[in-house]
Order: sequence, then C-alpha cells, then structure tokens
Amino acid sequence: MNYFTIHHHTRYRYESAVSESTMEVRMQPRTDRQQRCLNFQLEISPHAQILTTGDCVQNMIHYFDIPRNHAELVLRAHSLVMVQEGPVLPDALDETEWDALLETAAAGRMWDWLAPSHYARPTSLLAEFSEEVGFSREQDPLTAILQLNESIHNAFEYTPLSTAVDSPIDIALENRRGVCQDYTHVMIALLRQRGIPARYISGYVFQEPEKKQQQDLSSASHAWVEAYLPAVGWIGLDPTNSLRVEDKHVRVAIGRDYEDVPPTRGIYKGEAKSELTVGVHISETEDEEIPTDLLDNGHWTPREHVEELSSEVKLNNDEQQQQQQQQ
Repeated sequence: MNYFTIHHHTRYRYESAVSESTMEVRMQPRTDRQQRCLNFQLEISPHAQILTTGDCVQNMIHYFDIPRNHAELVLRAHSLVMVQEGPVLPDALDETEWDALLETAAAGRMWDWLAPSHYARPTSLLAEFSEEVGFSREQDPLTAILQLNESIHNAFEYTPLSTAVDSPIDIALENRRGVCQDYTHVMIALLRQRGIPARYISGYVFQEPEKKQQQDLSSASHAWVEAYLPAVGWIGLDPTNSLRVEDKHVRVAIGRDYEDVPPTRGIYKGEAKSELTVGVHISETEDEEIPTDLLDNGHWTPREHVEELSSEVKLNNDEQQQQQQQQ
C-alpha cells in the first residue's frame, strides 16, 4: 500500500485581459476498489465559487466561472491518495476467453469501450501496425495484451511536443514517436478492433527518483490503458513505460479517449491568445505523516472501506435510476 501527495498547478496567461472564463476541471483522484482519495483541495485565482459533480462513471468534475476581467488564471490542485496493489494475474488464460469476449460484446454492456471513439479509431496505418506487431487471436487474450503493451513501447520513441493533445493517431504511427496519449490511443484502438473492451485512464504515475531518468515519464499528467477480460476484470497497462499498472499509478478519470477526460476544458470571452503552463509534483508520503482523521478508524481495513464506499455509490446510483424511471 502506498500514499502519494500530488500538487498539480496550471496557469493560463492572456495577452490582454479577458472578460470571463468558464471551466471544468478533472483533477481529483478517484475512490474505488484499488485506491482512495483521502483529501483533495482545488484553489482558483482569481477567486471563484467551485461546484462539484460526478459523471456516469463516477469521475469527479469541478466547475467554476469568473465573470470579471482577468489577465491570468491559476489552478492549484492538492491531493492525498492511498493506492493498493492490484489483483494477481494468472500466467495465461484459456483460449476460450476469446469466446467469452464475443459473448460480452453481444450483451452490449461494453459498447462504449468497444466502439471507435474520437482519437481511437481504425485507420490504414493502424492496420499495418497491427500486422507488424503480430497482434492477433493466435494466443490467449491475456498473453496477447501483455505482449502488445511491450510491442507498442518498443515501436515508438517518447518525444515531448512531437504531437498535440488533439493529434490523430496516424501522426504518431507515421513518425513512430509521440507522448503518453498517443501510446494509449494506439493501444486502445487495436484492442477494440480485436473485440477487447478498452478505456482511457488519465492520472499520475510515481517513479523512484533514481529511475526517473531511465524511464519515459512525463512531469505532467499521465495516461494509460485499461483492458477488460471477463475472467479477470479490468487490467491496467502502461504502454508508454511497458508496465503493468499496480500501486504506483494514481487514477483520476476514465473515458473513451482523451476527448472525454482532459484535466481542464473551458472557454473565455476575448480575442487574446493564451499561454498554458503546467507543473505536477508527486511524492511518496509515509502513513505516520498523514493526519489520523484522514485514515481509517479501525472498523475496516483500507480495501474493505473502499469496497464499502463503492457499494454505497452503486446503491445510490440504482436508487436514482429507479426514481427517474418512476417520474
């Protein structure tokens, strides 16, 4: 079990004052079966009233509006998160797991994670790349997914600023370089083509200081893939670093691709150009440094408490759906 403190600072500077800004923010880490957000604070300058809501997959979204002139907008997000190791995976699965995936698709429960999305869709270059790396159904799905994770890592060079957040995957496929969003979009598109539900995860990853220069880790937000196999559930994979996601990754939001879960999205009134600066610092925190009122009170183990919270969320959602159907 690990505890992480995360400071995420975002600054927008405008050439001249703008008259209003409206923005939504996705920076609060999730609370689910594998991790728990113990504390989260969001500060806005100029000061603004912040509203909070959750979406259909329990991502936390903060909204605010600044209805007055300003030449700079600063967001400071501070998080304290507990992350536990994921479940142990078998060495391989039976090849009948491909049939189970077909049944899952036929049931329609995974439609959002199987259909092409804005940045993760089939292209001719993707088809060529699939043949190149040999991603097929000749192996069991788990083995195929793990090998694909490594193959994408080896095929691309991590190059900051080589693509933009809205670049199609063909740019990365043609140049064989990109950033974490590109690695993730390519892998998601390939998995969905093979009938494996896949989703985009935004968040952060902690790396030991002595390993930072050896890995292709960004100093800002990170992205990776979760793939679904009926026999084992959702599996986190980080093709940028050829890792299986365990207890060093902090999950913030789940989406079909980056289009669903950018850290910030907004509009402003004015014709001024804006300059964006982002900085993220994540550090490991010892449990004795954490205020006792943020830790469990002894009635549950951390995992049991997180599962209890997840059950409450599901129950509340079911009750809301029933009420809506009755109205």
